[in-house]
Amino acid sequence: MASIFLNTPCNVGAIKHFDCKNYVGLRASSNQKLDCVGHAIKAPTRRRFFVRASERRDESLKKMGLSDQECEAAVVAGNVPEAPPVQPKPAAPAGTPSVSSLPLNRRPRRNRRSPVLRASFQETNLSPANFVYPLFIHEGEEDTPIGAMPGCYRLGWRHGLLEEVAKARDVGVNSVVLFPKVPDALKSPTGDEAFNDNGLVPRTVRLLKDRYPDLVIYTDVALDPYSSDGHDGIVREDGVIMNDETVHQLCKQAVSQAKAGADVVSPSDMMDGRVGAIRSALDAEGFQHVSIMSYTAKYASAFYGPFREALDSNPRFGDKKTYQMNPANYREAMIEVREDEAEGADILLVKPGLPYLDVIRLLRDNSSLPIAAYQVSGEYSMIKAGAVLKMIDEEKVMLESLMCLRRAGADIILTYFALQAARTLCGEKS
Repeated sequence: MASIFLNTPCNVGAIKHFDCKNYVGLRASSNQKLDCVGHAIKAPTRRRFFVRASERRDESLKKMGLSDQECEAAVVAGNVPEAPPVQPKPAAPAGTPSVSSLPLNRRPRRNRRSPVLRASFQETNLSPANFVYPLFIHEGEEDTPIGAMPGCYRLGWRHGLLEEVAKARDVGVNSVVLFPKVPDALKSPTGDEAFNDNGLVPRTVRLLKDRYPDLVIYTDVALDPYSSDGHDGIVREDGVIMNDETVHQLCKQAVSQAKAGADVVSPSDMMDGRVGAIRSALDAEGFQHVSIMSYTAKYASAFYGPFREALDSNPRFGDKKTYQMNPANYREAMIEVREDEAEGADILLVKPGLPYLDVIRLLRDNSSLPIAAYQVSGEYSMIKAGAVLKMIDEEKVMLESLMCLRRAGADIILTYFALQAARTLCGEKS
């Protein structure tokens, strides 16, 4: 048990209202006597006291009932109560060499030496408000597990979806983006189902807005879920993806989603000029308030595989390299940024996320618009698989990956971890 020793001359007169019998922890040293007369102590000119710290760390020392003036008078007189002694310097392990200190004026580790200091100087923060939750929907009533994406489902739009959104809102995630699994019978070469006002997405948006009016709903604008060819645009007989004709369809799709109540339409198709055309179409129909999140830098990536299984939307032939960006290109992203800004985009998105942190930073440093990053299905599934194999700590890697996207410059993150990460940040058990 630690003790605090007082070994100073005590020239103060009797201290009133001090009851030795009721005060715990203050006693005279063994060769002295403490005079108690009523509620006063008559202090000789020299007396040694030691104040014994409480045996329990959570117990504070009992107050003596002294006024501020009496406490100050005691200190002025030299009767200064001592604090606990400085803790001894921890010993180095045996064999540690004895060396002179390096002549360093700046030691960055000083600002990292305790959890409180690290938290004080943390430059990037992560919260559920940063997440947009991608949700797969289908016409069925039951939720169907997605084999390549553990923990993700095709949600029944009238049942499972509402339950999942409620769970997300409970932990502060109030933004979702919808991706439909469209029946094959409704797919066509021109993707006309994309702008059916009573299609799966418009119906779902209306249902969600009826249940949760303040929910922020992002919708995907592209033809691949509706195309019998599995491409983001109309395919000519020679395999060429037709740009302007596809943009015409996308404008009708965006207007249909806005009519249903979508807050943000998100063209992910990568057709040239589609942002400006969609902006004009929305404004012409009175939807000036609806935002556009452009997939500005969407790369032709191998990380999309699990997503395409979820929607059964793999291209029937070929690949998407004639309209999605080359993963080897960095500067090209700035061409897309300038075009999207000029055409009226409200948010710029980079996809995939973690493998393209340099591109996220490029957009952040060159645009004042909000930047979004999409932590895609392949990124998600890799973390899940590594955790199942006990190769990584799922929770720590999940949070680190999301923090890295924020640090690179993303204001919002589309992530399948949204619910799980928000629960962790809120202190809930998985």
